[in-house]
Amino acid sequence: MSLTVFIADDHAVVREGLGALLSSQPDIRIVGTAMDGREAVTEVLRLKPRVVLLDISMPGLDGIESMRQILAQQRDMAVVILSMHSSAQHVFHALEAGARGYLLKESAGREIIEAVRAVHAGRRFLSPKVAEIVAEGLGGRSGESPLERLSRREREIIKLVADGHSSAEIARLLNLSPKTVDSYRSRLMQKLHLSDLAGLVKFAIQHGLTALE
Repeated sequence: MSLTVFIADDHAVVREGLGALLSSQPDIRIVGTAMDGREAVTEVLRLKPRVVLLDISMPGLDGIESMRQILAQQRDMAVVILSMHSSAQHVFHALEAGARGYLLKESAGREIIEAVRAVHAGRRFLSPKVAEIVAEGLGGRSGESPLERLSRREREIIKLVADGHSSAEIARLLNLSPKTVDSYRSRLMQKLHLSDLAGLVKFAIQHGLTALE
């Protein structure tokens, strides 16, 4: 079965270039493209590709808002954000909104195939430059690891949440009820003194619970 991909970017040369690279792989098929966010949302929901590449800066709707609208209806879709910005703030904003990958445009040509395969397999992918900046921004650890205060089940759940799975998906994977998963999430946030999903993702990356690539 083909790995279907949709590309949304307001620059034709980017759409065509990335499309040509991905189409060179025998198992990858480009099912559609868009030049603005609203068109991307409409077409992605119609075509239901396995992976979506979204430019972070597009007319109409930006990539983050387009992704939110797509994931509201297709939660399991793997989205990679394309961006010129490599700051930790931009990256965590995208991850918090549900992105599985974050790819810098300057290196997208070299990394696009690896990124698409990674997110399709359920892993995260960050451009190496972005991963380095994010890791530096998280800082070092000292003293007792907070992981030691978590049970095995809590570590499983925090990893799945950080990997972008919904409570319903986690419940199905771990044979729990969604209500139980929500209780675990709430308890984890309190135990780790985290206030939002972005903080949880930072924690999971810092402590090796989810991969940067």
